[in-house]
Amino acid sequence: MARNGALVPEAKSKMNSLKTEVANSLNVNLQQGYNGSLTSREAGSIGGEMVKRMIAYAENNMN
Repeated sequence: MARNGALVPEAKSKMNSLKTEVANSLNVNLQQGYNGSLTSREAGSIGGEMVKRMIAYAENNMN
């Protein structure tokens, strides 16, 4: 059975704040809501940096 809902409802706001933090650190201007004016490179750099930070967080908190 496919699930389209979030496993942790609070995660959406945390992911949005992480996305905003990463975009600011990369000097990418994110708007609230739809960001169709972003280039693929900008969007990819935000997503890639988010993944790096989540992996680093998980590695640091495994023990």
